[in-house]
Amino acid sequence: MANRYKDTTNLPRTKFPMRANLAQNEPARLRDWERNKVYEQLMAKNEGHDKFVLHDGPPYANGPIHLGHAQNKISKDIINRFWAMRGFQTPYVPGWDCHGQPIEHKVEEALGTAKFNELPTEKIRELCRTMAVEQVDTQRQGFKRLGVLGEWDNPYLTYVNDYDATDVEIFKAIFDKGAIYRGRKPVHWCSHCHTALSEAEIEYADEVSPAIFVRFEMTTVPEGLEGWAGRLWVDIWTTTPWTLPADAAVILHPEARYVAVVVDGRAEIMAEALHERCCAKFGYERFELARDAAGEVWSMSGAELAHNRYRQPVFGDAGETGEFIFADYVTLDDGTGIVHSAPGHGVDDYVAGVKFGIPVIMPVDDDGVFFKGDAIGSGGPWGAMEVNEANPKIIAWLEERGTLILHEDITHSYPHCWRCKRPVIFRATSQWFVSMDKTNLRAEALEALSHVAFYPAHAVKRIGSMVEGRPDWCISRQRNWGVPIPAYTCEDCGETVMSDATLDRVVTLFREKGSDAWFTDDPKDYLGDACVCPSCGGHRLKPNRDILDVWWDSGVSHTAVCRHRPNLAFPADLYLEGSDQHRGWFMSSLMTSVGAYGVAPYKAVVSQGFTLDGQGRKMSKSLGNVIDPNKECDTRGADVLRLWVASVDTSADVPCDDAILSHVGDAYRKVRNTFRFLLGELEGQFDLAADGLAVEELLALDKLAVARLCQVHDEVSAAYEGYRFNVVFRTLYDYIITELSNDYLNATKDRTYCDAVGSRGRRSAQTAWSYILSMLVHDFQPILAYTTDEVMAYLPTSLKDGQEFAALLDWFQAPLDRDAYEALLPAYEALGQARSAFTKAYDRALESGVVTEKSSSATRAELVLPHDMFELLSGDAAPDLAEAFVCAEVNVSEGEELACEVLPARGEKCPRCWTWHELGEDGLCERCHDVISAQ
Repeated sequence: MANRYKDTTNLPRTKFPMRANLAQNEPARLRDWERNKVYEQLMAKNEGHDKFVLHDGPPYANGPIHLGHAQNKISKDIINRFWAMRGFQTPYVPGWDCHGQPIEHKVEEALGTAKFNELPTEKIRELCRTMAVEQVDTQRQGFKRLGVLGEWDNPYLTYVNDYDATDVEIFKAIFDKGAIYRGRKPVHWCSHCHTALSEAEIEYADEVSPAIFVRFEMTTVPEGLEGWAGRLWVDIWTTTPWTLPADAAVILHPEARYVAVVVDGRAEIMAEALHERCCAKFGYERFELARDAAGEVWSMSGAELAHNRYRQPVFGDAGETGEFIFADYVTLDDGTGIVHSAPGHGVDDYVAGVKFGIPVIMPVDDDGVFFKGDAIGSGGPWGAMEVNEANPKIIAWLEERGTLILHEDITHSYPHCWRCKRPVIFRATSQWFVSMDKTNLRAEALEALSHVAFYPAHAVKRIGSMVEGRPDWCISRQRNWGVPIPAYTCEDCGETVMSDATLDRVVTLFREKGSDAWFTDDPKDYLGDACVCPSCGGHRLKPNRDILDVWWDSGVSHTAVCRHRPNLAFPADLYLEGSDQHRGWFMSSLMTSVGAYGVAPYKAVVSQGFTLDGQGRKMSKSLGNVIDPNKECDTRGADVLRLWVASVDTSADVPCDDAILSHVGDAYRKVRNTFRFLLGELEGQFDLAADGLAVEELLALDKLAVARLCQVHDEVSAAYEGYRFNVVFRTLYDYIITELSNDYLNATKDRTYCDAVGSRGRRSAQTAWSYILSMLVHDFQPILAYTTDEVMAYLPTSLKDGQEFAALLDWFQAPLDRDAYEALLPAYEALGQARSAFTKAYDRALESGVVTEKSSSATRAELVLPHDMFELLSGDAAPDLAEAFVCAEVNVSEGEELACEVLPARGEKCPRCWTWHELGEDGLCERCHDVISAQ
C-alpha cells in the first residue's frame, strides 16, 4: 500500500503481543490468580447454583509429576472450567494417596534394612508421613503450574485423622452386612515386599518358566485296569515345579475321556485327545493303549476317575497320597489333560480343592523360602531354599528318581508386583477378604454400573467383566504404613475379636488421635467395656498388625471427601482416571460404596489411555524418551501442554514427543495470531454493545459468518459435554485455519481496513468479528487458561461478561438460536462450494497464463450456478461474491452445474486499497475517493 495513503486506513493496532513468552509470563499470571483468589471468586460467582462435582482420584505421593499426571489434571481442569462457565458450581478438591508400600520402601532404603527393622512401628510411620508430606508439596506445585484451579491449600490426604476414621466407618458398614471375613486362601504374595497383593496391584510380563511332565505312581486302581496294579502311573504337567512339595491332588476335566498308554511295561493315564501328541513328545515310539478284561480299549471320564489316589511326588515314601478330582477349567490344549494341584499355591486349585475337601498345604514362608523339615508342610529336600532357586534342583531330583518324563522351558505371561516389579507367588496365608457373593456384592455392583454413564461407552464392558470375574477381595496387607484393620486377638484364648462396639470405639479413637494410636495406645484405655473377648470373657486384647489394602484406603474417598465435605456431593458427578483404574480406584470405590450404601459413588466415569512416546513406547528414563511437564512449562509453557491434551484422543493411549509438541506449538501460535488479528480491528475501536449492529442488519456475508460461528459453538458445546476434547480442538482449529484465516477474515479485512470509520460496512464486519472473537475466547478458555486470561486485558468491555479473569466468564451466548442459524447454513455451504470452484479456476488461469497477477484481487469471475445455488447466492439478499472470493468482479448466471472461469480484472489497481476497479480522476476507486474526501 502506498505510504501516502497509509494513514488514511484502519490498519490493525493492538497491544496484545505477538510473542507469547508463556514460560516467562505464565508464572506471574498464576501468582496474580492466587493473589486475587480466582478459584474462590469462581466458587462465589456460582454459589447457590447446581453443583458439578468432579472427584479427584488421588495420585500416589511419590516423586515429581510426570506427563500422565499432566494429562490427568489438565483434563480435569478443562472439564471443571467448562461446567463453571455453564453456571455450575464446580468445587475441586485435589487429593493424594499417602499410604502404602512405595513410601515405606523408600524410607527403608534411606535407613538401610537393618536399622529400619530396629525401629518401632510408630517411628517408621512418622518417617513415612514426613516423606509423604514432602512429595505432596512437590506435586502440588507442578499441578498448580499447569493452570489447574482448585482447593490447593485444603486438599484431601489419606493419612489425616478423619480419613483414617472413615476407613473404619466403611469397614464397619460392610462388616455388619456380613461381607468381610478372615480366611486362609492363596493370594498373590510378594516375597520382596513381604505383603499380600490384590489383583489391582499385579502387572503381567513375560517370564521363562520350566514346564515339566511328571509321572505319579498310583496307589489305587481304576476299574478295568486291575492287571496293571503296581505298574500304573498318572502323567501330569506343571509350569511350577517348586509347588510339588505342596501337591495334594491332580485335576482332570470331568467330561474328558482318559486312556492308559502302555509303554516299557507300565501304564500311564493321560487324556485320550492328547495321548498321541504326548507320546510323540515323550519319545514313546512303541506304545499301545491298555485294554479291559473284555479286550476293549480302556477309558474313563474325569468324573469317573475322581477319588482315585496316588503317591505324593515328594513325600510319598512317608505314606502321603494325593487325590484325583475334577474341574471345568482344565483344558485339552496343552500338557496331558491332567494338572498337578497345590491348593495353597493357586486360587483355581483352592476353589476346586474346597469342593473335594482337599487340604491346603503351605511349605513356604514370607520370604518365599521353604520351611525346613522332612514331613509334608515343609520343603523336604529343599528346606531353607528360595522357591525359584529350588526349581532346577527339584527337576534334577525327579530325573534321578525316574519320574521326570520331560522338561522344556516356555515363555508365558506371569504376574509381577507392580511396585518392585519382581515375580510374585501364590501363597495361602490368613488374610481378610470381602466376599463378592455372600451378600450379593458382585450382583449389586453390576446393577450399580448399569446406572453409570461411561466415556467412552465401551469402557463399562471392561470394569463389568472385571466385576464378573474377580475373586473375593483380599483387603489385608503386612506393612507398617497404612490404616490398621481394626481386629484384635484375645491373648487368653487366641480368638479374633471384632464387634460393632469395638469398631465404634476405633472410629472415635482414629478421629481424635489418628491411626498411629493403634500402635501406641492400650486397647483398655479406649475400648472401655468393649474390651472383652466374647468367646472366653477375657480382657487382654492385642491389636492385630495387618493394615488395609491401599486401594481400600483411596476407595473410601467417596465418603471421606465427597460426603464429609459440605461443599461437595455424593455420588460425585464424575470420576476421571487412566484405564488402569478399572481394576484400581474405579473398582475399589465401586466396591466400598456399593458395599456400604448400595449405590455407585459416581454418576459418570471418563476413562483415559496412557501417555507414550512418539513411537508408541512406554516412557522411561533408560530410553531417554521422557517428556517432563515441569521442563515443558519452563520452555514452551503450560498452555502448549494444555493444547496438546486437548488435541489428542485421550480415550486411547496417546503419543507425545518433542516433534509432536512442536506441532502443537505451531497450532498455538495460529490460534494466538487469530486473537491478535481480531483485536487489531476491535481493541479501542469498537465495542459490540455500543457500536454493533443487530444481526438482521448485517451485510449478507457477515450474517452468514455469524450463522456459521453459532453452529461451530454448538458443536464445541456438545463435544465438551461428551468430554471429547480432541473434537473441541479440531472443530475450533479447522474453523480458524480453513474458514476464518483463509476465507472470511481474509475477505473482510479490506472492508475493515479501508471503509470509513463508522460506516455500515465496517461496523457490520466488526460486529461479526466481535462475535467471532468472543466465541473463540470463551470456547478456548477451558483449554488455553493462561492465554485467554491474557486476552481479557485487551477485549472490548462488552465481551468480558463484567469480569477481569477469563476463568470467571460465562459460557458464550450465541446471537442466533438453532432455528435461525440453521436457516442460513444452506447459503453458507453454497458460498463455500462456489468459493472452492473459484479457487480451482483461479489456479487453472494462473497455470495457463490467462491471468498473470499473482493476486486474486486482479481477477474477475464468470460463475455458473445450478438452480438451488443460484437461488441462494443471487438477488438483493445474497452475499457480495466478489468480496467473498477476494476478486474484483463476479458475474453470475444460472446453469445445469457449477462452473467458473477466471479472467483478468477490468480497470486498474487502486493505490489505497489495492483492489481493481475503474479509477477516478484522483486515481482512486470510488470507495476510497469517498473515504478520502470525507477525511
